[in-house]
Amino acid sequence: MHTGVIHTLDFDREGRTLGHIGIPFSIDRSPYYQIKIPVCRIRNSHGPSILLMAGNHGDEYEGELCLAKLIRRLDPGKMTGSVTILPTANMPAVMAARRCSPLDGGNLNRAFPGDPAGTPTSRLAHFLEKELFPRHDVIFDLHSGGTSMEHLLTALVERNADPARNRKAIDLMMSLGIPHAFIADNGPHAPTSMGAASRAGSIGISGEFGGGGTATVASVAATANAIDRLLMTLGVVAAPVLSNGLAAAASTQLLSLARHSQGIYATRRGWFEPAVRLGETVEEGQIAGWLHDFERLDETEQPLRFAEGGIVISRRLHTMCEAGDCLVQAAEPISRESSIDQSIYT
Repeated sequence: MHTGVIHTLDFDREGRTLGHIGIPFSIDRSPYYQIKIPVCRIRNSHGPSILLMAGNHGDEYEGELCLAKLIRRLDPGKMTGSVTILPTANMPAVMAARRCSPLDGGNLNRAFPGDPAGTPTSRLAHFLEKELFPRHDVIFDLHSGGTSMEHLLTALVERNADPARNRKAIDLMMSLGIPHAFIADNGPHAPTSMGAASRAGSIGISGEFGGGGTATVASVAATANAIDRLLMTLGVVAAPVLSNGLAAAASTQLLSLARHSQGIYATRRGWFEPAVRLGETVEEGQIAGWLHDFERLDETEQPLRFAEGGIVISRRLHTMCEAGDCLVQAAEPISRESSIDQSIYT
């Protein structure tokens, strides 16, 4: 009763099922308390199986909003296969409007593969990687920059050592119709949901759909469009469910974010003034911004320069920063051919 995760999912049941994932967590107010995470399962005969999740970080809203709507709008009679929807995966963080869980400080997207006897976040990560992910062909985990970051609209996959799965993931990522997509190189032991999906034998796809701890007309529309495109590409549905007609698919530029040198990090406390915009192409040595010190007003602001060229994909929104804060990232444009070349795997 005190370890693991409890759930009410029946993976063979036809139609729509709403239930909860429960994580036992004894607290002062309630010794047998369970964290309740809503989950929906919709199934109509055999076919592709996809898990759609959002709220991995609690302050990233586009995916949460769109998946909540999908639960209400997806008609079991007009689909093939099965869809599991987890719109608020890190429910304590969602309720607190925070990136990490207020119960244990856990960042779910750094907690995999987890521990069935660990903290609530660790237990959830273990359940997802060991129990839920392996039951699905495709995992689509929806993110944004959260409260502290603005992020270029991008799709994302982790590089996979299995060439066939790597190619399939890239194909599905390209089908989302998003202008930019990047391939992360975090290795086989990555503590992320995409690393977990790979270890579970599933195809993992993710993306950044906004930022700033809010949702806009454009960011929600882009998220809805991507979900519809993925469901249609997989053959789950024949027509859009969330979008009023699909937006024209963009030509996707592939990017690679594989090295720490592609980001600029604060090395001391300061106030960051940016010099570049999201989507801008930058060169090695170009100024990314300046770090001011309001406690030493006679000291000239420090110029911060890119160590590598690329396309700016993210920027810190909070002007004040501490040592270690990532201020800006620039990803490297790559070709589709190089992205599936086994020789570049590391």
